[in-house]
Amino acid sequence: MPQTMTLDEKLSISNRALDLLDAGDREGYSRLIRTAPMPPYLAKIMKDKMGVDFLLKGGFNLSEAEAEFGHNWLSL
Repeated sequence: MPQTMTLDEKLSISNRALDLLDAGDREGYSRLIRTAPMPPYLAKIMKDKMGVDFLLKGGFNLSEAEAEFGHNWLSL
């Protein structure tokens, strides 16, 4: 499966986001954590359970799901 970020890059984002959360910055945490690619299996579940609009309006990084499922996976 193609990856858009290395595991180290994803862990770095997660650690920085958790630092923001620990500091009481929930908005910063939410904004930063969404920059890490959502795993394709989770993106598919979220699409099925929450809907396409939720994913698009939520600002999630869906690059790995797009790489796995194809460019138009949200419209299928």
